Amino acid sequence: MANKKQERYFQGFVEMSKISSDAARFLFEILSEFDPDQVSSDAARFLFEILSEFDPDQVNTYMEKMHAIEHKGDVARHEMTKLLAREFITPIEREDIMALSESIDQVTDKIEDVLQKTYMYNIKSIRGDAIATAEILVDCTDAVRMALEEFHNFKKSKTIGDQLIEVNRLEEVGDRLYIESTRNVFTDPDITPLEAFSWSHIFHYMEDVFDACEDTADVIEGVIMKNS
Repeated sequence: MANKKQERYFQGFVEMSKISSDAARFLFEILSEFDPDQVSSDAARFLFEILSEFDPDQVNTYMEKMHAIEHKGDVARHEMTKLLAREFITPIEREDIMALSESIDQVTDKIEDVLQKTYMYNIKSIRGDAIATAEILVDCTDAVRMALEEFHNFKKSKTIGDQLIEVNRLEEVGDRLYIESTRNVFTDPDITPLEAFSWSHIFHYMEDVFDACEDTADVIEGVIMKNS
């Protein structure tokens, strides 16, 4: 539907979504690397358990690496804005391009927020439900990425609809994990009130990432509806 010049917008969306996926995968690796057995789909069996000790001081290094990933997303979004400012003809409406680039960028920003909160709250041990949630976040950002890889051909694509449905399904999984994880924090007899407060906020920020993914899927779906 777009010429080669206009394809740059769609390529930009894909690039930004890949950065979001990289950020989600990095978060999962950070949380799970303190117990190598967690880096698998079996992470769910460690739900509601406290895992091995976590060194808050090491998070500084991780935050620098995560911020480098997030900065790449900012650069990609600014490049798209510059492109939009100097071109008159665009493959989809200009406000939709801005809305979609902003929503993708929000996914990456909110992933970085999760890591920042582990440092701010001086988290010293990682809960299994946090690892399981981070693993689902990887799947959710990957589903967004796969949808955007098909976005340039949305009128003929046979898979983009399935990917958008998958994003919505995974957001619902994230909601359920948020509810159960938060409840377990407040019913855990071995956790201090300060730890309960900290983890409840971290789980809230993780749930925000799922919401941001769903918002991106909604923008994509809205564009498809307007242009079909």
